[in-house]
Amino acid sequence: MTLCLSKAQKTAKTTQKQSQLKPFQIVPTVHKDVTERLEEIDPSLAKRARVVLDVNKSERHIRGGMATREKYLHQHI
Repeated sequence: MTLCLSKAQKTAKTTQKQSQLKPFQIVPTVHKDVTERLEEIDPSLAKRARVVLDVNKSERHIRGGMATREKYLHQHI
């Protein structure tokens, strides 16, 4: 799961779709695996994954704004 996150620059939610987690387990489980558990297993991979998470966090407000814009562009008045 973490290799998918770091190599493909994916978000936690898109990474979850490839696992067997339930919707309410998506972000907390992926985030905990990447930030805490992976550090003990593979520190170099944990650093790469952390960079991806930080980039996604810094861009999430932009993605949210784009989603809202698309919603209202497709809404018929």
